[in-house]
Amino acid sequence: MPKPIPSLAEFELYVTLALARLEDQGYGAAVKREIEGRTGRGVSIGAVYATLGRLEDKDLLAHVVSAPTPVQGGRARKLYHLTELGREAVRQATFRLGRMMDGLAPDGGAGTGVGRGR
Repeated sequence: MPKPIPSLAEFELYVTLALARLEDQGYGAAVKREIEGRTGRGVSIGAVYATLGRLEDKDLLAHVVSAPTPVQGGRARKLYHLTELGREAVRQATFRLGRMMDGLAPDGGAGTGVGRGR
């Protein structure tokens, strides 16, 4: 029986979308920078790592450990990527968000405009 697809909270969606953009370079600090750069919102590294762990527990992410960086004292990184279940959770979350945004004006009121090219 297929595993049910969990819903994503707002920050979980940010993390999964950042991972989708980062592809094979999805480690904690890169995810933090991606979210901050795109949202203009400060993000704690602890919140990123807690969310990565929670999403991995839900089987939405998996990770591999990289080779140490090629500098003296270089450390290995956990490189996270979306699983198929994670990709489907992102597809469903963005679809639902888009449906909720349909018909809204840029100021959030009734009308047309917000984020859907209408």
